Amino acid sequence: MNSKLNLLVLVLMICASLSFAGNAPDFQLSGRFAIAGDGGWDYITFDPDGNRVFIARATHVQVVDAASGKLLGDIADTPGVHGVAIAADLGVGAISNGKGNRVSLFNLKSLQKTAEIKAGNKPDAIIYDAFTHHVIAFNGKSQDATVIDPAKGAAVATIPLQGAPEFAASDLKGHVFVNLEDKNELVKIDVQKNSVLARWPLIGCDSPTGLALDRKSNRVFSVCANQVMTVADGDTGKIVAKLAIGQHPDAASFDPELNLAFSSNGDGTLTVVHEDSPDKYSVVQNVATARGARTMALDVRSHKVFLVTSQFGPAPAPTPEHPEPRPPMTPGTFELLVVTQK
Repeated sequence: MNSKLNLLVLVLMICASLSFAGNAPDFQLSGRFAIAGDGGWDYITFDPDGNRVFIARATHVQVVDAASGKLLGDIADTPGVHGVAIAADLGVGAISNGKGNRVSLFNLKSLQKTAEIKAGNKPDAIIYDAFTHHVIAFNGKSQDATVIDPAKGAAVATIPLQGAPEFAASDLKGHVFVNLEDKNELVKIDVQKNSVLARWPLIGCDSPTGLALDRKSNRVFSVCANQVMTVADGDTGKIVAKLAIGQHPDAASFDPELNLAFSSNGDGTLTVVHEDSPDKYSVVQNVATARGARTMALDVRSHKVFLVTSQFGPAPAPTPEHPEPRPPMTPGTFELLVVTQK
């Protein structure tokens, strides 16, 4: 009886594997929109209700129609901007201004600023936690997180992190996960107590940046400078998988309907990883994008991935202050890329 049951399980596993192989995701770069305006870029954020992409551009935030690439608005005076968080249920957006050490709140419809809130030193990544209805800005230099209540228009807590935070994600159940780039650690935060609940080493991961979360299986995806994506158990911190990704990754996303994790890589690739089971993963595609397209935003309804990049000139000579200088952007070449399923 056991042998027949084992044979049946094996047949079902093979059938499932063949079924997935026949329906494997097939993504391609399908659209490019020229975007005018000056400034480098960092995180980009997708607004599903407005079908808009918010692009952090050094000193301002551009708001672009995701379907046409048309510029819908521009939020000025955001010095050193790194990212935008969307609190759709409150009708509010939040901007991290890294050089201003502040967070700007704005109205999602009018795009007009409504408040300026003091943050820590060099706020970088920023997210909205719908569980607490708070915005959390992660401060790179002061190595802490500023918790903001958008309804009050004020900071309500500071969470020491003991390391330089990069990106973060909420499980919508009272926890937020954040990567510490300089410590190669994953930190779990209790957002009801505004305190660190756990910190775990990301073994095999150097300088983690982008982070995404599969809330159903409670798995945390971190992309690392050594061309690795780690998958950690959100309860124990145990690394359950390591996947090879492209060079210079800076962002990660997870599509819960397709069970796919993405890593956007500055070498001009988008690595696509399938979650075969909560503890088993496989790289199913490396999509050609464009050099420099290292940050992204995902529309989980249409399964579109948005990226931004530019053409570049030759890199300047290294100096002691800048041993690995970035090449300059070529003016007039900034663009929004769209990756879709074939």
